[in-house]
Amino acid sequence: MIYITMKNIVVFGASGQLGQCLKKVAADKGIDYIHFLPEAESNILDLQALQDVFETYKPTHAINCAAYTAVDKAEDEVELAGKVNKTGAHNIAIKCQEFGTTLIHISTDFVFKGDNPNLLTETDVAEPISVYGLTKLQGEQAIADVLPQHFTLRTSWLYSEYGNNFVKTMLKLGAERDELKIIADQVGTPTYAIDLAACILEIINSGSEAYGIYHYSNEGVTSWYDFAKGIFDISETQVKTLPIRTSEYPTKATRPTFSVMDKAKVKTTFNITIPYWRDSLVECIKNLNINLQ
Repeated sequence: MIYITMKNIVVFGASGQLGQCLKKVAADKGIDYIHFLPEAESNILDLQALQDVFETYKPTHAINCAAYTAVDKAEDEVELAGKVNKTGAHNIAIKCQEFGTTLIHISTDFVFKGDNPNLLTETDVAEPISVYGLTKLQGEQAIADVLPQHFTLRTSWLYSEYGNNFVKTMLKLGAERDELKIIADQVGTPTYAIDLAACILEIINSGSEAYGIYHYSNEGVTSWYDFAKGIFDISETQVKTLPIRTSEYPTKATRPTFSVMDKAKVKTTFNITIPYWRDSLVECIKNLNINLQ
């Protein structure tokens, strides 16, 4: 007898940027077995609430998009960042282990020190230089300690049509100001959250048990300055853009200087093609323009 196991997916942090992108991609693909949990029902710091979620939905997969992502604020709110990024992730992992659920967890390039101009692989040593990066690394480790069946996806410079992000901020400031100064000595890769959402669903759909850490961003390399220039060029925004050093724009949290990730593992394991960052940016800005009309 052949048993067919239907997928049943729950999403934590469904109201955030990536959660909304997952909802859009799922709708476009006609997927109706994903449950986008309201915050009132899915407090990842409340074990009883999590127990209720897992008993109600009995998920085959859980996607954790919930995170404390205010990088500079985290330097002051260390305890809160740790609760959300470490304890919350650990709580979900515990319930996934109890219910036989596979977890897809979202992490960050900020787990790296970022002082070496080489592509970062999944086996490179993680040395976070900010509270945010440290708590995200602790979350990764807490999951790995209790749950073998997990996929941790580290991503970078996330943006989309949803939520607050660099692209939307630049479009707003570009329309309001004559001149902008943008950091040019931090290098990485933007990630269109719609592309990341599609990758997550592809991993789930593959049925793969190649668990562990994977890197995912769009293809290519750029600086924040060049990213901003791309945004203004594509959107035809007329604003003078000046490159500056990190030292000219001090922030509470230290950022990696170079955090370009090697995506070979995710591409070969799941046979996926990753779009070039500027091509995805064109798509996002086109959609933003349509929504504004």
